[in-house]
Amino acid sequence: MILIIFILLSNAVITRRDLSILFNRIAIIGLIYCILQNLISFSILSKGVGLQGGLIYINNITQIFQIFIFILSIIILQLTSFYPRKLYNISITTKKLINLQAKIINKTGEQFKILEYPLIILFIITGASLLISTNDLISIFLSIELQSYGLYLISTIYRNSELSTTSGLIYFLIGGLSSCFILLGISLLYINSGTSNLDALYIINNITDVNDINLWYKPNYINFSLLILSIGFLIKISAAPFHFWSPDVYDGLPTIVTVFVAIIAKISIFILLFQLVHFTKNNLFEINWTFSLIISSFLSLIIGSILGLTQFRIKRLLAYSTISHLGFMLLALSISNIESIQAFIFYITQYSLSNLNIFIILITIGFSLFCYNNSNIEQNKLIDKKNSPIQLISQLRGYFYINPVLSLSLAITIFSFIGIPPLIGFFGKQMVLSAALDQGYFFLVLIAILTSVISAVYYLTLIKEIFFYSSEYKINTFLLSKLPKFNSNNLENTGSHNIIISSPFSFTISIITLIIMLFIFMNKEWLSMGTVLVQIIFEN
Repeated sequence: MILIIFILLSNAVITRRDLSILFNRIAIIGLIYCILQNLISFSILSKGVGLQGGLIYINNITQIFQIFIFILSIIILQLTSFYPRKLYNISITTKKLINLQAKIINKTGEQFKILEYPLIILFIITGASLLISTNDLISIFLSIELQSYGLYLISTIYRNSELSTTSGLIYFLIGGLSSCFILLGISLLYINSGTSNLDALYIINNITDVNDINLWYKPNYINFSLLILSIGFLIKISAAPFHFWSPDVYDGLPTIVTVFVAIIAKISIFILLFQLVHFTKNNLFEINWTFSLIISSFLSLIIGSILGLTQFRIKRLLAYSTISHLGFMLLALSISNIESIQAFIFYITQYSLSNLNIFIILITIGFSLFCYNNSNIEQNKLIDKKNSPIQLISQLRGYFYINPVLSLSLAITIFSFIGIPPLIGFFGKQMVLSAALDQGYFFLVLIAILTSVISAVYYLTLIKEIFFYSSEYKINTFLLSKLPKFNSNNLENTGSHNIIISSPFSFTISIITLIIMLFIFMNKEWLSMGTVLVQIIFEN
């Protein structure tokens, strides 16, 4: 809160918009401090503590998920906290590498001139942290609206982008519709039970002797209320059949904004859904509300795989990929036993890291192609190229011959999405399918396997474009000749080896790619941590 107030006051008195990069770095330092505070308070809050009259409940479980959100947010903020690229060329006189500044470093990029960007990010993180720790119907609505309003603002923060404004408006309207469902579900729960406290609702929902309560409430009414509440959450995370808005929104938003909307906005809602499912799975009614999650999982697996086959725009493809993976997470969530919750926690962790890595790589590829021209007329006519340099799958054609290392990192992440062993994505899918088989969900497991094979087709299309075609990119000699200190006599030797991606980008991509690739050598630590978390949850 102190950090938000500091940046808010700073934005009010500063006129230099290029100082946004400094505020992003301050936000990163503040999030690191929050992580340290949570680590220090682990032993103090082992039993949990209630705040604000029971509206918020903090324990070790909520702290761990908050730390995970803080880490992801720090990585995302790096994209606007450091300049992405440098260009080196050989000096004619000294024969040494010289660093070319000017336009090549992209100091004029719009993402480095938005003072409000880190402030809105911090508001979203605050809403997500409160939503994870909420213990009351009122705080659920307040937290999710705090998170959502920040997402609406950040979606339209690029004022000069028509696509961004349109996508932000769609996101706002759909978000308003989902909030109506959430508020209706909360109202029905309160009317039926007379309390807004989640602990009291969990106790009422798990009463087994109807005679003891004299039928003063109807269990099917609570099921119906939770069903309406879940519809609002499913719209928020774009799970099928409420997925229709996400491909358009993902495609229209600037890529730096898309990465935040695609990851952080979903994690907090999934953690809240996990708590609701875990504490309401035992119910007097014959059909529990969690059956809606199974139906959504089934539809997400099919829709995300089938419709993704027809996409030629890369962010729309990633949107359908997300829908497909939501099917796996909802399947693990709806089973709700020790094995499935362990699979759920592991899957949401590995998928968030993989999804983050692929977006960072796409952003980096866009920066690395600054001094290249493409002869493809369709690519040259793309709208909003400054904010989203990579929009079409065909733009990746032959990129392996420009930057082999970055191409291999992208290929490893894509293979993890497919679920090829021994990458981390394989273990995530294997754990979910194993938990589903143990509970007798044979049909859903069969559908999940078939849809994974189908989705592999559009993933492998990316691989084919990158590695099996020659590059259509040519060095833009006119642009480079205009740069100061550039050795124009050496233009024919200029290429990707002269363009250096900055250290924060390179370091982040390298670390996440190594985690995806080498998980098999450190799986005991990850799986043991997940097992401990699940045991703590079920003991409580």
